[in-house]
Amino acid sequence: MMNRRRFGLMTAALATGACEQPATARPRRRPLIIAHRGASGDRPEHTPMAYRLAVAQGADFIEPDLVLSRDGHFVCRHENEISETTDVAARPEFAARRTTKVIDGETLTGWFTEDFTLAELKTLRCRERLPQIRPANTAYDGQDAIPTFEEVIALARAESRRTGRTIGIYPEMKHPRHFASLGLSMEPRLADRLKAHGLAGAGAPVFVQCFEVGPLKAIRQLVDAPLVQLISDEGGPADLPSVRYSDMLGASGLKAISAYAQGIGPEKGLVVPNDGKALLPPTGLVPMAHDAGLKVHPWTVRKENYFLPTGLTSVLEAEQGSDGSEWRLMPGAVNQVFKALLEAGVDGLFTDDPGLGVKARDRWMAEA
Repeated sequence: MMNRRRFGLMTAALATGACEQPATARPRRRPLIIAHRGASGDRPEHTPMAYRLAVAQGADFIEPDLVLSRDGHFVCRHENEISETTDVAARPEFAARRTTKVIDGETLTGWFTEDFTLAELKTLRCRERLPQIRPANTAYDGQDAIPTFEEVIALARAESRRTGRTIGIYPEMKHPRHFASLGLSMEPRLADRLKAHGLAGAGAPVFVQCFEVGPLKAIRQLVDAPLVQLISDEGGPADLPSVRYSDMLGASGLKAISAYAQGIGPEKGLVVPNDGKALLPPTGLVPMAHDAGLKVHPWTVRKENYFLPTGLTSVLEAEQGSDGSEWRLMPGAVNQVFKALLEAGVDGLFTDDPGLGVKARDRWMAEA
């Protein structure tokens, strides 16, 4: 959650303030619901079970974050450091692989995908990344192996056939500059995989996303698939140290993005801010991006109180009986977040809870 100072700086970077912005007309086409790492609010992220559940809940796209193995294969992990999302720390055969690296300026200690072959990574088992927030998800720890990008593409194709609707994929290139420094360039590898599966065209059910700029420009020369520039509420692209994400939010910055990408993926607070207690009126980012010819897919809507303004949280509630012996943290009023983003005119949104997102989107459309 952004602090007050950063909130002021970021909203000032937008051309029109919330109080000056007229109501945004609802889009004619229904916004996309993008399953952030699968249905990661209900299953460990980036697992086949999370992706399948997301499809069952009605998601339009599933998102695999891509990192590389030592032998150059794409695997789906949020980060190349995998101690939080696998059982690697409990594997004595890999104890000596624990190391410290600097990744995009951040010092990390753990186990990294680039130090393992694909065959070795396949021996690991996935686990819940946020056990304190999502304890129920730990029941699924150890059940799935790390999926490859090829397997996620195959899963999306199989689910498309099964459901009779097209399930798109939304891969993110993670730390491409870091991997390039190891001789593992992502862009040609990803372009090759997209071409091999008929996903390289402008109309393919795919979006390729990245926080860095250079990799998007590079892959633009290799495929015509839609590209999305990710934008955080702080910092800047790792490959452009002199550029801040706030520099990319004005009219000139958005126009520059439109020269190589078809959309932006801003942190959701850049579309609908909050002051820590309540949601605030939308900024002018969506109409500005639309004027530049860019789609807007903000991230990430989550149902748990931890991720919501205090005014939208729910209290602890008895699971059974009234003696207080068993309690659970109820999901907060996340529907208000979904509705606020939809009202702001977004073309799609990322969520850990695609089932809730689909219901909110369909209810919002029915109200039109």
